[in-house]
Amino acid sequence: MSANLKYLSLGILVFQTTSLVLTMRYSRTLKEEGPRYLSSTAVVVAELLKIMACLLLVYKDSKCSLRALNRVLHDEILNKPMETLKLAIPSGIYTLQNNLLYVALSNLDAATYQVTYQLKILTTALFSVSMLSKKLGVYQWLSLVILMTGVAFVQWPSDSQEIDSKELSAGSQFVGLMAVLTACFSSGFAGVYFEKILKETKQSVWIRNIQLGFFGSIFGLMGVYIYDGELVSKNGFFQGYNRLTWIVVVLQALGGLVIAAVIKYADNILKGFATSLSIILSTLISYFWLQDFVPTSVFFLGAILVIAATFLYGYDPKPAGNPIKA
Repeated sequence: MSANLKYLSLGILVFQTTSLVLTMRYSRTLKEEGPRYLSSTAVVVAELLKIMACLLLVYKDSKCSLRALNRVLHDEILNKPMETLKLAIPSGIYTLQNNLLYVALSNLDAATYQVTYQLKILTTALFSVSMLSKKLGVYQWLSLVILMTGVAFVQWPSDSQEIDSKELSAGSQFVGLMAVLTACFSSGFAGVYFEKILKETKQSVWIRNIQLGFFGSIFGLMGVYIYDGELVSKNGFFQGYNRLTWIVVVLQALGGLVIAAVIKYADNILKGFATSLSIILSTLISYFWLQDFVPTSVFFLGAILVIAATFLYGYDPKPAGNPIKA
């Protein structure tokens, strides 16, 4: 049964990661009549959906009792204002990160984005060392060097890429790259900060996600007002929304919850395998279906290095036992 849950979690993680990247890329480059949906509003809607999903999970954990749910929310959120406020920092960073992912996938093909975004392993490791005093082994440091080398290869310019970018890209690759790199740093810091909070308190991960979603909605609405206020007042909050937009929003909302649930059953090697499969699928679908990406030999070399680094970072060598007994 546990083996089945492992492989089921692997499938769910691969599906969520790959489908979110591809559908988001497709939705940001699809040419349609009328205004395109605003990414800032999509981030807010995703946060609200995440809150609703977490409320349902807490309701289930409360034995489907509204009275018990109300008591849990009152005790864990309203009666602990300082604990709740701690989530404002990672929530604001996650909101920035989610907006940056839309910017990145508006300017980069899905395959290049997927490989480059693995730099979040590097930033998470560095923040873990500095903030949590975590010790990294030799294999982990080696994997970080391999990871940086692989991403450098993936971003290495070629003549064919320059021609394809002029013909196929919907925006600037430099803007996309800067968005991904900033998202990697924000993801690393917010993830480690969130981990630190989870270790210091005994609140459930669903309650923490409700708190994150609450602040995320507030920060997201501020972003909508500042950057897209005129467009919203002119064409409405849900301008340009269609079936594909809602799929992207739902996938983004459930992404964090899926990963939180999967971690319970999947080990680091399985997560590395899921990441590798997602990169391969994104590359194949970008080339054959979206047709916005032509892989080069340098890209393949970089992708292989990134996949190898992902496995190596999660590798936990077991010390050899001493067969000699005194």
